Amino acid sequence: MMTANERRDSEDLARIFRNKISSKDEAVMGFNIGANCGESAGQTIWHAHIHLIPRRDGDTPNPRGGVRGVIPGRMGYGQ
Repeated sequence: MMTANERRDSEDLARIFRNKISSKDEAVMGFNIGANCGESAGQTIWHAHIHLIPRRDGDTPNPRGGVRGVIPGRMGYGQ
């Protein structure tokens, strides 16, 4: 669990990196942000970490499905 201050700081940090990435790569049109919280949710690293994944139009055939959909072949659970 993160404290309220840690959550706010992580949102600020994600925003900073989003802006930095967007300014360096005009092809980035969106982002996925993900975190696994708890063993049942697939967390295997036992500290807070957040994935900020830059997305480009056409980078995957069907971007639906969120963070798992970013990696072809990893959409289904249990893989």
